[in-house]
Amino acid sequence: MFRKSILIGLCFIFLFLVLQLSLGKNNCFAQARQARPVPDEEGFYSLFDGKTFNGWKISEEEQGTFTIKDGAIVANGRRSHCFYVGRVQNALFKNFELKVDVMTKPKSNGGVYFHTQYQEVGFPAKGFEVQVNNSGSDRKRTGGLYNVLDIMDDSPAKDDVWFTEHIIVNGKRIIIKVDGKTVVDYTEPDVPVPPRGNLGRVLNMGTFSLQGHDPGSTVYYKNIKVKPLPW
Repeated sequence: MFRKSILIGLCFIFLFLVLQLSLGKNNCFAQARQARPVPDEEGFYSLFDGKTFNGWKISEEEQGTFTIKDGAIVANGRRSHCFYVGRVQNALFKNFELKVDVMTKPKSNGGVYFHTQYQEVGFPAKGFEVQVNNSGSDRKRTGGLYNVLDIMDDSPAKDDVWFTEHIIVNGKRIIIKVDGKTVVDYTEPDVPVPPRGNLGRVLNMGTFSLQGHDPGSTVYYKNIKVKPLPW
């Protein structure tokens, strides 16, 4: 009788463990499905959840430059860059549409990089920068393809007002829009000639990065989303 009771007890324990394992497995599958990136109706994937730096990596140079406030990534501090390293396309983009809502405080400088890669210090050597600068000391203004096709002196956006930078890369062509207006339409030559000092400004593939330029600049980035395009 005693042995029978032990056997029944062991059977119950075994069934309990099997049930827990099954529930845990199902829960893991549910979490994986929930975490899988899903595009919106227009095919855009969100790259920033508005609350955390999940999917982003700040360069070791100065991690304190970037904070999150009111649903936006805020860049204010010594030079640093915040790179997308998340699950969408495994952070590797070639042809795409990228939209970023940006707001600058007066005299601020920033930028949005594409086709770049993570680096610990310095300005990203690989890829292109789309300028963010409405009233800073640099004459190159918002929306320009920095050191490739610049917008000089007159900015298409204003400080203290949200605006949208829309970057489209398809094949050899780069289109940049600010609040829906095309400000740059550039086609890379068949034999690229990158600008002096920016040898990495050649169309290839890579990730995105947000710039923190200097302690005197405060730039806000939010509603960051991308639509991958066919290669």
